[in-house]
Amino acid sequence: MNELNRITVDPEICLGQPTIRGMRITVSVILKQIASGMTTEEILKAYTELEKEDIIQAVKYAAWISTEKTKYIPLKGVMNA
Repeated sequence: MNELNRITVDPEICLGQPTIRGMRITVSVILKQIASGMTTEEILKAYTELEKEDIIQAVKYAAWISTEKTKYIPLKGVMNA
């Protein structure tokens, strides 16, 4: 997916969480900043290694991942509450 070319997943970086360009800044960190009310400019000031397109792609990734269907997989030996 070319439009998400800044989102990287590497098991050696942040336990395989989606990050921005292989840096130790996760997509979830950016999304939490946005959810807390920070503007793009404030995020860029707080994380100087980020670029505006990184933030845009983090939001695009979140939109894409939220449309994915998930399937409940029961864990063996774990009782449902």
